[in-house]
Amino acid sequence: MKAVNTMTRQFPKNFLWGGAIAANQAEGAWNEDGRGMAKTDVTTGGSVDSPRYVTYIDKDGNPGKAPAMGHNGVIPEGAHYAVLEDEYYPNHLGVDFYHHYKEDIALLAEMGFKVFRLSISWSRIFPNGDEKEPNQKGLDFYRRVFEECHKHGIESLVSIWHFDTPLYLEEHYGGWNNRKLIDFYVHYAETIFKEYRDLVTYWLTFNEINNTVMFLDMFGGQGDDKAFQEGYQQLHYQFVASARAVKLGHEINPNFQIGNMICGITFYPATCDPHDVLANRHKWEQGIYYCGDVQVKGKYPTFSKRLWKEHDVHLDITEQDEKDLAEGTVDMYTFSYYMSNNVTTHTGVEQVSGNFSTGAKNPYLTYSDWGWGLDPIGLQYYLEKMYDRYELPMMVVENGLGAFDTVEEDGSIHDQYRIDYYRPHIEAMAAAIENGVDLRGYTTWGCIDLVSAGTGEIRKRYGFIYVDVDDKGQGSLERTPKDSFYWYKKVIASNGRDLD
Repeated sequence: MKAVNTMTRQFPKNFLWGGAIAANQAEGAWNEDGRGMAKTDVTTGGSVDSPRYVTYIDKDGNPGKAPAMGHNGVIPEGAHYAVLEDEYYPNHLGVDFYHHYKEDIALLAEMGFKVFRLSISWSRIFPNGDEKEPNQKGLDFYRRVFEECHKHGIESLVSIWHFDTPLYLEEHYGGWNNRKLIDFYVHYAETIFKEYRDLVTYWLTFNEINNTVMFLDMFGGQGDDKAFQEGYQQLHYQFVASARAVKLGHEINPNFQIGNMICGITFYPATCDPHDVLANRHKWEQGIYYCGDVQVKGKYPTFSKRLWKEHDVHLDITEQDEKDLAEGTVDMYTFSYYMSNNVTTHTGVEQVSGNFSTGAKNPYLTYSDWGWGLDPIGLQYYLEKMYDRYELPMMVVENGLGAFDTVEEDGSIHDQYRIDYYRPHIEAMAAAIENGVDLRGYTTWGCIDLVSAGTGEIRKRYGFIYVDVDDKGQGSLERTPKDSFYWYKKVIASNGRDLD
């Protein structure tokens, strides 16, 4: 990649440099202070070679487990989710941010963070999800966290939903298959909007909302029309919930900046075969544009009819839904970016086999230990493509490298590979800004080591801050800055000019 000249590299004066975590991957304290359960609490650990599972007790009282399939695991009829004694659930502990948040936020402040992206655990506020009154201890916890951020001059960027629908809603209402969840979500959003209206300005409604359609491709099965019907219907209810929340948030505080959040993957045609080029266009439409268009433009795109027709999808859409979508468009477009994928209609080509990676292998890229194609140019391409489509302020709210870290005898962690990953991605953002993209912020993923959503591992480390805990929850939980900690501190202090 051609580097941006350090003399010309310019990030906006008030650019929001920071990092991101999620409640279910970092907080721990899964059953403390009145918190209810989420599906991540019944999800086991896994690895790059073995999937995570959700665990249950079947109708005859027998324990069992089913593939989690990216938070969409289906258990047998009559079964109920359960924590089993002989299984390990890494999200129960996370990295115990719940009890270490002051220490962690102080370390982020030492790096110079301008913004800290984190999520609120819905079931910490409403343990079952359908209550009228919130759990006060949950509200108090996040108030302390946001106040701690303010004390250090750090803005909070808050995800309202990050793969953590209360488990009670999953079991008793059918989760997002049920229209009633719209009202439950909006009540939850209204509660936290009012509670933190003077502490939080930046909000995201649903984390990686397009994962539903991504996972349909990976796990839905060819010709499984029922899975597609459910997936698209769930998405519709989430679109409506998001739109109503956006509108309500603006009424509560007109200064709120509320965004969507897309799992951003750059897709390339593997060859110049017109069939590959067309297949690639359709991949963008289904995987990326479908959700972005609804949340930014306030209506379904023309190609949605083709997508629905392919799997005989018939959505429950009311006139009020359409009105809500039109009136609840987001203020900013945010996305995660880790990799790019190749799209091909050809058989017999070398395939990518990794954590949520699919498609043909790209001979021009190197791949991580978890099978992700490392492609900073793809980030610039995505930024320019999406800004051209939507012309909204943008943020890159997840980007990072999961890797094995080694603690030296003196306690230091030399993670030059992580620095080498971030540098060209920051250069790619600078190039996109130079080309006219209105990019407002950048939050690296897992600024503190946490549980990987895909594999459930701790050893797949992302952070600038090492946490002494292993894949079975053993360790002191001591925090140690890595070499990348000091490098990122320098990047922030120079507003992206010093990447050496």
